[in-house]
Amino acid sequence: MAATPRDSHPKPPFDDARSVEREIVQPLLAWFSTSARDLPWRRRTSPWRTLVSEFMLQQTQVSRVEERFEAFLDRYPTPAAMVAAGEADVLAAWEGMGYYRRARFLHATAKAIVDEHGGEVPADAAALLALPGVGRYTAGAIASIAFDLAEPIVDGNVARVVARLGGLDLVADDPELLEASWAASKVMVGATPRPGRVNEAVMELGATVCTPASPRCDGCPLATACRARAAGIETDVPRPKPRPVRTVIHLHLVLVRRGDELLLERRPRGGIWGGLWQPIGVESEVELEADAVASRLGDWCEAAVPITRVRRLLTHREVHLHLFEATATNDGTPAEGLPDRGWFDRGRAAELGCPKPVRGLIDEFGWSATGSDESST
Repeated sequence: MAATPRDSHPKPPFDDARSVEREIVQPLLAWFSTSARDLPWRRRTSPWRTLVSEFMLQQTQVSRVEERFEAFLDRYPTPAAMVAAGEADVLAAWEGMGYYRRARFLHATAKAIVDEHGGEVPADAAALLALPGVGRYTAGAIASIAFDLAEPIVDGNVARVVARLGGLDLVADDPELLEASWAASKVMVGATPRPGRVNEAVMELGATVCTPASPRCDGCPLATACRARAAGIETDVPRPKPRPVRTVIHLHLVLVRRGDELLLERRPRGGIWGGLWQPIGVESEVELEADAVASRLGDWCEAAVPITRVRRLLTHREVHLHLFEATATNDGTPAEGLPDRGWFDRGRAAELGCPKPVRGLIDEFGWSATGSDESST
C-alpha cells in the first residue's frame, strides 16, 4: 500500500468551511435524517439523559446500553436522585455493563452537578470538562448534543471517518491522526448551525457504514469526498492499533455459609472490579492450592474444597476465577469489625453490585453446599 504524506493538518475536504458544508455537512445531515438508528437517548432528549448515555456508551456496546438505558434513567431521573441513592446503589444498577469506574465517576459527577451547579447539567464545555470522569470527548459530546454548542468531538468512529476522508495512512491511535481529527471536527461543527446533529451523524456513519473491517462505501453519503476510496485504500486506513497485552490474574473466591447467609466482602476501590462485592477471596498472579487459599484467609477458615473454575478475557486482563467452599470455625470471626465484609442472605446479596461472572458463580453455587469435586468450564 502506498502511504500518503504524513501530515497532522486536515486534508481536503477539510480545508475550508464552504467545502466542508457542501461536501460533508449537507449530505451527512440528509443521510442521518433517514438512516439514524432509533435509540432511546435520541427519542427523548435532555442534558442529563445525554450525559448518562455518554457515560454508559464508553466501552460498552450500543445494544447493551439500549437494553438498560430507560430502566437506569427511571431509577435515577435526575442528578439529585442519583446522589440520594448513593454510590453503592449505582454500582448495583450498573452490574453487567463492565468498567465500573465509569459508574463511580457518574455518581461523583451527579454530586458535583448538585453541589456546584444547582442540580442542572452545566451548558458550558469548560464546566463540563471539570466534572469527574468527563474528558474532552465527553464534554464536547454533551455540549454539542444537549446544548447545540459548536464543540468538536473525537472518538474511534470519528477518527476512522476523518482518516478515510482525508486519506491519512496512520495508525488508529497515532497522535497525528487524533490531532487531525480534532481539527477536522472543529471545522465541521463550525460549518453548521446544528453542531450536535453533525457530531451524532459522524459517529453514526463510523458505527454503521464506515466500519473498521468492511466499510459499506456504496451506501456512504460521503463517498465522492473520500480520498481513501479514491486511492483504493479504504480498507487499509487507519491501520489497526497493536493488540493489548493482557495481565493474568487468579482470583480465588471462597463460599462460606452460615445457614441461609453467605459471607461477602467488598473489593478494594482500585484495580479490577473496584468497590464491587464478591465471596471472600485471595488474588494472586499464579494459581494457589486449596490449603494455601485457606491459610491466607486466616485461622478461622477450615479446609477449602475446590468447586469450579472459569476464565474471563477482559480488555487488559485475563481473569481466572477459582471457586472454593469452606467452613468458618467461628461464625462471628470472619466479619467482625469489618465494614466491607458481612453476612448476606439471597435477597440482600441481590441488591449488591457484583462483577457479572462473580454473580453467576454466586447464583449457581452460593446458596447450597455442593460438596462437589473441582471441575473446569
